Amino acid sequence: MNKLQDRVAIVTGGGQGIGEAIARAFVAQGAKVAVVDVQLANAEKVAASLGDSAMACACDVGDRAQVDASVAAVTERWGRVDILVNNAGITRPAMLHKMTLEQWHLVLRVHLDGSFHFLQAVSTGMIARKYGRVINVTSTAGLLGTIGQANYSAAKAAIVGLTMSGAKELGRHGITVNAVAPAAATPMTETIRTDERFKEKYLERIPLGRWAEPAEIAPVFVFLASDDASYVTGQVLAADGGLTIR
Repeated sequence: MNKLQDRVAIVTGGGQGIGEAIARAFVAQGAKVAVVDVQLANAEKVAASLGDSAMACACDVGDRAQVDASVAAVTERWGRVDILVNNAGITRPAMLHKMTLEQWHLVLRVHLDGSFHFLQAVSTGMIARKYGRVINVTSTAGLLGTIGQANYSAAKAAIVGLTMSGAKELGRHGITVNAVAPAAATPMTETIRTDERFKEKYLERIPLGRWAEPAEIAPVFVFLASDDASYVTGQVLAADGGLTIR
């Protein structure tokens, strides 16, 4: 039996990378999925490939009005939102002493504000129905820090706090809130995976000794979105090849 049969999900940043893989995995498990992306063409391409079980939404997650419009569109089509995956993200790398306020604020706006906007927008309906699965995407950078991306690391660390607070507040309403911390499996990490200055040094820190593929990260999200994880909340699951072993 499909683990997500007839569930309705929103996946932000669903037009590529891990977000696309999550959307595909959810549909394969019986869900209906709104592929949300700031690049509408990417969202439409993924949604079209998934057929009637998917719809595309153009949305800048940092803009609350656009977030509310996306949630309304999904609710109008399918009646509710059962699952939210806050995956949308960007990077604006710079060393700490050279980072501009624009670079700082833009990354926090997308990652942190965007996650809060969608979580708040879907929570009312989830509370009313006494059911919900929220999965935020943090990062190993949010757990360990990283060089040249203080903005990204700070945003991802804050998402951990948002996840735990959300889990404590919403648990009594039957809503679980968890986070996944993947490592170097997205287009945003292309430089780390391909630049010889970083590639070998980073791989040496991963016990499995290889990069992840988005398709092998997606099943973690299926688990947390399913009834298999009905008693799991407030957790950060690191799908990182062992990078964060302590």
